[in-house]
Amino acid sequence: MVVGAAVVVEGWLLAQQRSYPVEVAGRWELPGGRVEHGESEPDAVRRECVEELGLDVVVGDRVGDDVPLPGGAVLRIFAAAPRGDHTPPGPREHRALRWLTAAELADIDWLDADRVLVPALTALLAFS
Repeated sequence: MVVGAAVVVEGWLLAQQRSYPVEVAGRWELPGGRVEHGESEPDAVRRECVEELGLDVVVGDRVGDDVPLPGGAVLRIFAAAPRGDHTPPGPREHRALRWLTAAELADIDWLDADRVLVPALTALLAFS
């Protein structure tokens, strides 16, 4: 299982730009990663946000449907809200961070798995 965080603040969604591997460098994705053995999905979302963004989050409901990934894994996205200050210190493992409005979501060069989620992310932003 791979989890991702749809970090939303006042109608803006946080995305991060990949720096590697070469075949996906420059494309955008939501923060997240693999669920470790014995870890709950919400705990994995929180851990990944701290590791990738230096951002402590409160994990909410699932967003969209599960997305099948190559190799048999599944991507599951959760809504998340920053706890306290919502300004991440900057990209740690990625090239850049960017706050997006609903109107910008369709224009971003998302990784394929994240692009599938654009309608669900747009709906999430409409209600935030």
